[in-house]
Amino acid sequence: MRTKRLRLTRPMATDSAGVFAVLGDPRTVEHNPSDRLEDRGEAAELVARWDRHWEEHGFGYWCVRKSGSNRIIGYAGVKWMLMHGRPVLNLVYRFVPDAWGRGFATEAAAAVVSRALDGMPAETIVARVRPDNRSSQNVALKAGLQRVVTMDCQGEDGLDWAFTSPEIPDAETGRRAAESNTPIRVSAQDMG
Repeated sequence: MRTKRLRLTRPMATDSAGVFAVLGDPRTVEHNPSDRLEDRGEAAELVARWDRHWEEHGFGYWCVRKSGSNRIIGYAGVKWMLMHGRPVLNLVYRFVPDAWGRGFATEAAAAVVSRALDGMPAETIVARVRPDNRSSQNVALKAGLQRVVTMDCQGEDGLDWAFTSPEIPDAETGRRAAESNTPIRVSAQDMG
């Protein structure tokens, strides 16, 4: 998949060094330290898991490179997970620090969300973001997701705020937000 400035490719075993460059850097996992990889062997295992998800489901996480470059600057994509007892598409985007602040995460996340919604319009996409990670929250909002407080959950590293594709059923009532009398969406302005 290509965007204006990026090339997103299905991960291959040879991508493990690039994935380690992302997840081996403590700065990239500051908000989710349990995601840090200790060595390239762990990166190879992770890439193999990503590949299995692709084999089983036909989609997954992508390695992200700038157009015209072979260097992996991040990864982004969706994969299945259970949240509040139901399957959702977990959206992830993470980039090396020298790629921060350039809009690459937003560009990749928006492309992933668009493709997922085109191919699986009935599915819910969820980005789980730590409350103090303002940059990642902004990426989720710019990618078209909305803050849904009722979908917040505990992650491995603490509370995760949920940002979801439009019209997710409320976790407590099962009704879509548009049917609910209780506003559950929060805009970017409300967050700060």
